[in-house]
Amino acid sequence: MKHIFLAPMLGAIMSAYAADDQITTLPVIDVGVDTSARLLAQPATTASRLDLTPLQTPASIDVITRAQLEARGDNNLNDAITRAAGISAMPHPGNGNSALSARGFTDSASVMRLYDGTRQYGGVGITYPFDTWSVERIEVLRGPASVIYGDGAIGGVVNVVPKKPTRGPIRNEVQATIGTDDTQRLGFGSGGAIDDKWSYRIDLSGDRSDGWVDMGESRNLNFSGALQLDVSPDLRFKLSHAQGRQEPMRYFGTPLIDGVQVKALREKNYNVGDGTIRFDDRWTELSAEWTPNADVTVRSKLYVIDSKRHWRNAENYVYNASTGRIDRSGDTEIFHDQAQIGNTTDVTFRGKLFGLKNQLSVGFDVNTSSFQHRNNNYVGTPTPPSVDPYGPVPGNFVSDEPTIARYRNKADQYALFVEDRIEFSERWSVVGGLRYDHADVSRANLIDGSQDFDKTYSNIGWRIGSVYAITPDLSLYGQYAEAADPVGGLLMITAANSAFDLSTGKQLEVGIKQVFDNAAGKGEWTLAAYGIRKNDLLTRDASDPNRRVQVGQQSSRGIEASLSLAFARGWQLDANAAVLRARYDDFSEAVGGVAVSRDGKVPPNVAERLANVWLSWNFRPDWIASAGLRHVGKRYADNANTLALPSYATTDLALQWNVAPDTTLALRGFNVFDRDTFTTAYYTATQWLRGPGRRIELTATHRF
Repeated sequence: MKHIFLAPMLGAIMSAYAADDQITTLPVIDVGVDTSARLLAQPATTASRLDLTPLQTPASIDVITRAQLEARGDNNLNDAITRAAGISAMPHPGNGNSALSARGFTDSASVMRLYDGTRQYGGVGITYPFDTWSVERIEVLRGPASVIYGDGAIGGVVNVVPKKPTRGPIRNEVQATIGTDDTQRLGFGSGGAIDDKWSYRIDLSGDRSDGWVDMGESRNLNFSGALQLDVSPDLRFKLSHAQGRQEPMRYFGTPLIDGVQVKALREKNYNVGDGTIRFDDRWTELSAEWTPNADVTVRSKLYVIDSKRHWRNAENYVYNASTGRIDRSGDTEIFHDQAQIGNTTDVTFRGKLFGLKNQLSVGFDVNTSSFQHRNNNYVGTPTPPSVDPYGPVPGNFVSDEPTIARYRNKADQYALFVEDRIEFSERWSVVGGLRYDHADVSRANLIDGSQDFDKTYSNIGWRIGSVYAITPDLSLYGQYAEAADPVGGLLMITAANSAFDLSTGKQLEVGIKQVFDNAAGKGEWTLAAYGIRKNDLLTRDASDPNRRVQVGQQSSRGIEASLSLAFARGWQLDANAAVLRARYDDFSEAVGGVAVSRDGKVPPNVAERLANVWLSWNFRPDWIASAGLRHVGKRYADNANTLALPSYATTDLALQWNVAPDTTLALRGFNVFDRDTFTTAYYTATQWLRGPGRRIELTATHRF
């Protein structure tokens, strides 16, 4: 397998030595982006390997730029991602505070997260990246994307693209923030050309906060760096490394009291005093890009990913009506040790097919992953086991079960993919893609030394779509796609679930996109309608509730719209909304030993109404005032739809002053009306995780 990884790199390196010694100085690239830029007309890499713009792509894709991140002050990655249409977050400590919901489907088995186009394979939570200081842009592709990235993307894909080396002069930036809850944040970045061949980019950031609940302290550090060698205008190499360490809030939710959330418990934390959460991640990549002529581009990257995670907490809290106290249980200690090495290589050809303009991309993806799980069987009761709801004594973690290595899963995966775009006329193009995925997954029982299973999974995902340009700036599109999701994270799959095949999904989508510059203003808008059906869910056998069978079905259909408009001098509006209907069509679960149908119910953590608005006003030459509104509709905490997390709307305000050409001060208020927000109910249906209340931050940024 090492030869497979290294072959593309060796070929590129040999080409480098054969290159002409006379190197042409590359042009300076201006990476500044206006918030009103025509994003639909700029290439987006996430939806296609053919370097198409969103206007040319038969799919729904949003791009959140660096300028938008800075204007909105979104330092937390989830806050930034959920500004995109139709995306909501359902973070909790067990999923690394990273899980998302899109188009009626949830969590990392259905909504994939990428870092610079690379996926961490087979887990149930992604813990890197987590902040936005080192981020250049975020691309959000909604709907099935297995043809690009493999199984696990029926709901969509979010690609976080870091800042990269540029050929311009060296520029530096420093940013400092102070805020409520004793929040402190510091970031430093530097990048540019060292000489006519070498360029670099480094970004460092750190933050700390006391949080919005008792014992809510958090500490985070992040580094991202890259060194690029431009051997010639046609050949470049880039070595990049990113590393993050998180100690997030040790908070697992607030229990309901007699079926409701009590406002007086808003800041209470029922975890133990010696609780621990810690995530350490490392991503290293060596990439090469070679353009031997104007019609051929070869790209290859060798990457290594390593993640270590540790939890040691009391995770379950239930209100006991007979005692009036909170009963605590579920003292859980877990260690994750996850590693992955892989290579992705693709070649793009531009030419003609039967006299028609054609672009073709072919490639492969191969990786090997391992995942070792240590735990205490999730058994233990803290001391004290029950606490006063209004004055909880933290106490200590207690477990008589040893925390030992229980199992190790390994996966060897390879994929072959092809994508093609043919232009039948200047207005009409067809884009199609096909991907074959193959994975061999095994699980070793580290207690008795046996092998629990060795299972092979394979799938063919494909899509076909068409774009018709009514005008150069107005396009109609349609797409049909088939994709697959695992029944759980493949690297954590149990022996029982290993017998089941991948879940499969189908989507039909139609839409319209336009870029405009007229009397109404300058901007762009999109409108999309879709229907998705996912089959082969795990459901309870009606004749034997203790047995699971793979016959279930879930579906969703919806409409999404977005608008970006500079409607008057100094005014900019960005808005989006999503309305969907998500349902279980064929799904049962065991209740009291009896199989109960949940057909027609909404899957948990799915918001069927979502909206975002951001309005900014450059009212004086050096002053910008802005306001944002985020609406998240009602979600259910259980399959029976008996417990509903209420909808909420939060308002953000900001005032920015450009003190000097290179110095900016910004005063921001988040959730300024202090609305109650609830993100998910993961640990029990009656234990809801709260979102932050009102926050105020002052940020200074200087570039030099």
